[in-house]
Amino acid sequence: MKKIIAVSVFILFSIQPAIFAQIKSQNNDVWLHYVGKNKVSKKTFLTLEATMRYANGFKEKQQYFVRPSVDYQVNNYLLASIGYTHYNTFVYGNPAINKRPIPENHVWVQTNFTHQVGAFKLTNRIRDENRWVGLATLKPNSNAYIINNYAYRNRLRYMPMVTFPVLKHDKRTVINGFVGDEAFINIGKNAGATLFNQNRLILGLGYVISKKSQIQLSYIKQRIWNFTDTIEETNPTLRVSYLINLDFTKN
Repeated sequence: MKKIIAVSVFILFSIQPAIFAQIKSQNNDVWLHYVGKNKVSKKTFLTLEATMRYANGFKEKQQYFVRPSVDYQVNNYLLASIGYTHYNTFVYGNPAINKRPIPENHVWVQTNFTHQVGAFKLTNRIRDENRWVGLATLKPNSNAYIINNYAYRNRLRYMPMVTFPVLKHDKRTVINGFVGDEAFINIGKNAGATLFNQNRLILGLGYVISKKSQIQLSYIKQRIWNFTDTIEETNPTLRVSYLINLDFTKN
């Protein structure tokens, strides 16, 4: 019995650092966001999404990405997409998750299901991302970090969203509201130490400029867990988005 107790105490103290070593941090972020959707045939769209993200106001660069995609309207409810994303995530915050700016490339497929229930539009978006993430290693005989290899990782993103009118004028929605949540789930053998890579609670308002465009202002509570689950970020975020839809099938 004494041996069992001794071994148990040894194991407890051995795993204690792993349990309590996680560092929690917070950054107050500002994201500038653009989405342009271009109709090129009856059911086909070319979309370009891009963003520039800052941490702690505009003091530090957090991340940028460029995301082109091809979208196909299967029916009234289902939009299917295939796309590519290039990211660059900077060194920001204290402690910083990254040792140097990290490039990342994705090839992804996505389904977007939309249903109208009275005045409410219900959207369920599912995206499967094949990720190639740059690995930072120390340069020989130097304190500088370099990217000399990429690791493959797989991530599933699921986002339910509800959109609804807030203010109307002459039966036209002028301001809409939206609320949703997006979970970033690590899957596969290179998933890392956590199930969740990120989670985002999203609340916002959109000003409808015309049938083609709108400006959105969102509050996002972003949570990020690093690959080894030693750092967890909770980032209150203000996102300013400009959305535009153009129809190139009309003369």
